[in-house]
Amino acid sequence: QVQLVESGGGLVQAGGSLRLSCVASRIIFNFDYMSWYRQAPGKQRELVAIIRNGGSTQYTDAVKGRFTISRDNAKNTVYLQMNSLKPEDTAVYYCNAPMGPNNYWGQGTQVTVSS
Repeated sequence: QVQLVESGGGLVQAGGSLRLSCVASRIIFNFDYMSWYRQAPGKQRELVAIIRNGGSTQYTDAVKGRFTISRDNAKNTVYLQMNSLKPEDTAVYYCNAPMGPNNYWGQGTQVTVSS
């Protein structure tokens, strides 16, 4: 059974920073890619950032220039460094990792940005 465990969420003031971590229970190269999603209250879950096995990355426009996704293959861990946080970044952040027909999710970590 594949497990993804997120950590690093919390309460931060606007303009502050947080770093989220997602630890996988297996070698992350086994996944097609790894990504972070978020879901704000009353809104649909949205893609935030993707990192592929080759290291290429993509970001949703709302976080470009502020968030950075990275990976440590030796630790089976993906990170999301979030800087210059805004109240609209408040959401539950989820780690996602597809593998063929399967799509794995973590349990989520809450990020709350106060104004």
